[in-house]
Amino acid sequence: MKECGYSEINTRGTSPMESPHIKKKATIQRKWEVFPGRNKFYCNGRVMMARQTGVFYLTLILILVTSGLFFAFDCPYLAMKITPAIPVIGGILVLFVMGTLLRTSFSDPGVLPRATPDEAADLERQIDVANGSTSGGYRPPPRTKEVVINGQTVKLKYCFTCKIFRPPRASHCSLCDNCVERFDHHCPWVGNCVGKRNYRFFYMFILSLSFLTVFIFAFVITHVILRSQQSGFLNALKDSPASVLEAVVCFFSVWSIVGLSGFHTYLIGSNQTTNEDIKGSWSSKRGKENYNPYSYGNIFKNCSAALCGPVNPSLIDRRGFVQADMAQAVSPSNGLTMYGSTQSESNMCDQDQCIQSTKFVLQAAATPLLQNEPSVTSDELPLPRKASIPAPCTSLALGQPTPPSSMPNLNSESILTDMIPLKEDLGNHQFLTPDEAPSPPGMLPVTSPVAHSHTMHVLNLVTQDSLHEDSVRGLVKLSSV
Repeated sequence: MKECGYSEINTRGTSPMESPHIKKKATIQRKWEVFPGRNKFYCNGRVMMARQTGVFYLTLILILVTSGLFFAFDCPYLAMKITPAIPVIGGILVLFVMGTLLRTSFSDPGVLPRATPDEAADLERQIDVANGSTSGGYRPPPRTKEVVINGQTVKLKYCFTCKIFRPPRASHCSLCDNCVERFDHHCPWVGNCVGKRNYRFFYMFILSLSFLTVFIFAFVITHVILRSQQSGFLNALKDSPASVLEAVVCFFSVWSIVGLSGFHTYLIGSNQTTNEDIKGSWSSKRGKENYNPYSYGNIFKNCSAALCGPVNPSLIDRRGFVQADMAQAVSPSNGLTMYGSTQSESNMCDQDQCIQSTKFVLQAAATPLLQNEPSVTSDELPLPRKASIPAPCTSLALGQPTPPSSMPNLNSESILTDMIPLKEDLGNHQFLTPDEAPSPPGMLPVTSPVAHSHTMHVLNLVTQDSLHEDSVRGLVKLSSV
């Protein structure tokens, strides 16, 4: 019988049933790139603002245009007629206003970091233990906790967005979607929240802007009066038309800006926030025993605490690096799942899947050969260590016709010829012919009298596995050609 070589199956290669999908290594990201709040970041996370910044740009335009007109049309005349210190003082005020505005707008107002999934789960367990809830029913977490600060009971509210109990005086901003420590209010004019870390700069901004507005308005009126004394009021307006625009803008702005500065001066003196004052948290209307536990009892101490204390560091570390995530399961386009936690595990999984899929396909192809062969009867030749079969086996592969009971016994050559077509019958398709079929160990030679007289193959447990294995390998060799 002709000897055939067997090609080795490459178990590490890709199979036609699946394609490799290796997850690329995640790029290093900074925390501001994955920040969950509704904020804008610039300069690699150094600048932090709210998303609604349209009014902020209007504030910049009003300040810069009004100050520019003042320096261009009023200051030359005033410096010559009165004193050259006027443009110097005006320039210092403008620089201070712009500095405090940008510092307020571009800084972190005191955003509190959200709880991680592990921290949120631990908090839920603590709540369940505190409430004595059981697994039989669901008990929602309470919305408040109570703490005592300077003898006053303060409620801590639970934030379902950030999954934390907010510290005292903190609140969740609906526009920025962040919990802000010592939340005062969200100011669209500065394009940011006003909280613990930027409140002092906000107060200095509105206070210095009040001085600048009053300064420009006063000296614009002075300029118009001096010119009208020389050439009349109408001629003065014709000589300096920009002064009219400056006076109108400052007139309608000074009342709101000065009023806002006075209101925040009152809040600083009493150590309150806008949020607390609007809600009336420490109002005496709530009871005689209700008082502000954060006040030092002295205006100067309250002002010093709000304006002169150290600036707390940011808690969100927006320029820090995100921890590299472990590789996760990737779902390829063909619906198969490959697991890529490590390269070695990926290779092992690829090998196992390839071996299993190859064995499954080849076993299905080789099963009809084994199922269609008649078995040994009890009166012919008993199998060693195996119970004899009283009748020919009639179990066939799905889709094969059932042979009639009067079918004569066929020899092994006719069986192989019927089951495996010859090469010339199928054109380009190549299959095993009876002569080329490998000779598995344990099978009786075709020329033996037992094979010609009886349609049987003497198989034991070992030779049956060998027959199946060699048949599969022969099919693999020819299919690879």
